[in-house]
Amino acid sequence: MSHLEGLRANSSHFTLEGQPVQILGGSIHYFRVPRAYWEDRLLKMKACGLNTLTTYVPWNLHEPERGTFNFHDQLDLRSYVRLAAEMGLWVILRPGPYICAEWDLGGLPSWLLQDKDIQLRTTYPGFVDAVNLYFDKLVSVIKPLMFKEGGPVIAVQVENEYGSYAKDEKYMPFIKTCLQSRGINELLLTSDNWEGLRYGGMEGVLKTTNLQRLSYGAIQHLADIQPQKPLMVMEYWSGWFDVWGEHHHVFHAEDMLAVVSEILERGISINLYMFHGGTSFGFMNGAMDFGTYKPQVTSYAELLPEVPSPQKRRAYEPVVIQQHLSLWDSLHFTDKPYRSERPVNMENLPVNSNNGQSYGYTLYETTITSGGTLYSRNNIRDRALVFVDRQCVGSLDYKTHELTLPDGKGERVLSLLVENCGRVNYGKSLDKQHKGIVGDILLNHTPLRGFTIFCLDMKPDFMRRLINSGQWKSDFKSSCVPGFFQGRLYVDGAPRDTFIRLLGWGKGVVFVNGQNLGRYWFIGPQHFLYLPGPWLRSGENQIIVFEEQKADDKILFAENPDHGKTIDVYKLPFCTVL
Repeated sequence: MSHLEGLRANSSHFTLEGQPVQILGGSIHYFRVPRAYWEDRLLKMKACGLNTLTTYVPWNLHEPERGTFNFHDQLDLRSYVRLAAEMGLWVILRPGPYICAEWDLGGLPSWLLQDKDIQLRTTYPGFVDAVNLYFDKLVSVIKPLMFKEGGPVIAVQVENEYGSYAKDEKYMPFIKTCLQSRGINELLLTSDNWEGLRYGGMEGVLKTTNLQRLSYGAIQHLADIQPQKPLMVMEYWSGWFDVWGEHHHVFHAEDMLAVVSEILERGISINLYMFHGGTSFGFMNGAMDFGTYKPQVTSYAELLPEVPSPQKRRAYEPVVIQQHLSLWDSLHFTDKPYRSERPVNMENLPVNSNNGQSYGYTLYETTITSGGTLYSRNNIRDRALVFVDRQCVGSLDYKTHELTLPDGKGERVLSLLVENCGRVNYGKSLDKQHKGIVGDILLNHTPLRGFTIFCLDMKPDFMRRLINSGQWKSDFKSSCVPGFFQGRLYVDGAPRDTFIRLLGWGKGVVFVNGQNLGRYWFIGPQHFLYLPGPWLRSGENQIIVFEEQKADDKILFAENPDHGKTIDVYKLPFCTVL
């Protein structure tokens, strides 16, 4: 055990090994950047003169099922931090357990919601037990990376923006103890926006703040409540996130420069959130809900200009759709369907070793004997396509709670294909983020009963079964929706980064060589999906599109994405999310 003197906050500036330091940080999330590009992104950070990498740690990816941990490959946190060390960067870890990050449920695993009484981010026993087991594993991974052990981690954040939540005064001391009792002896920090700084804080834990503008006095407020301590902006918001159906947010460099220059001139430490945004691949985007539910897009904040040279990109030739498989024909490849009198939400389905379904789609089927009005009573989370005898008759979502079903004779099958569009990642409603059908659906005021429920989380095993099924039909039919559409991309030479454009398609998800690139939706603002070169191979590549409502016969590529209509972040009313 070495006797290195770590980061200290005992005066108006930080010291490291007794020498004064100013932290010039940037956030890059390893889970939002293909592993093959970690080094490239960190080199760019170094080239910009930054000295510290900050990253969140997403619990829901590292423990996808209770007691099953994954710190390998794309999630190899230890390798990521060691790579930063090799480049001479310090590291500030932000392990949560809650991270916000515009990430599904703020990084908390959805299996926590199986307990109907759960109180997330409190000392509720069920939550405490889960956090303890996770921290047992997590700290065993990160402890060798601490500065005092010879690693680059100079500070660890305790939870995240708890001052804005503040449901339980014993909770933050519990998380602090979780870290210290397992041998984390580096400087501990909290980070809060302006409203959250009112929270009392803890002995021996440095407060930092999160902001985008200096006009609100947050830094002066921090100095007043924490005299003779170093000042740090843990999140200087250098970008902003987008939600489906609204404009793309842009943040002009000149607006940014004025603020950053002033912060640096005053000797304040800073972390750019984000330095490089990356992509919320798969189904991992979060959502916001301040009275209206708004799911976030697949791309994460577009940010600083890339220096040195960006990766070479390529606009490949269009890929022609060669085969399709309807959703109904794909049901053989799901796990065994579950039968239940009443609808069951995703998280409580007996799938994935009884950890429930976390992400994707769930299909609910029952029989009806009449037409009439379907009432969702806002129990659809978040969006359902409604079918009678496999013909689409409309949709239900958080805005539309009623739908007229056509009349017909005899028994007919009513199907609801429900998509989890992303759980809210910020605010007081985290405990209420169950997805699927969360209560009764009424037909002519009578609750529907007798459901068969299919889990369509589209995990790699399911996709493999689908690909190898021999059930694909070779004539293209745009009417074969919802369904899976397959084409092949031939790459000659070394694969390059590219962007997929689904012009003429409606809403769905794209898989390339089994990797889930994320969601697309014609309403924008995002119309392109990032396809990293390292996920392609020379020769043949398989592209599968799951499309809900409107397919085209080809997939287009571009070297650069177009973000559609934009809105300047500085013209927005001031918002304290992120």
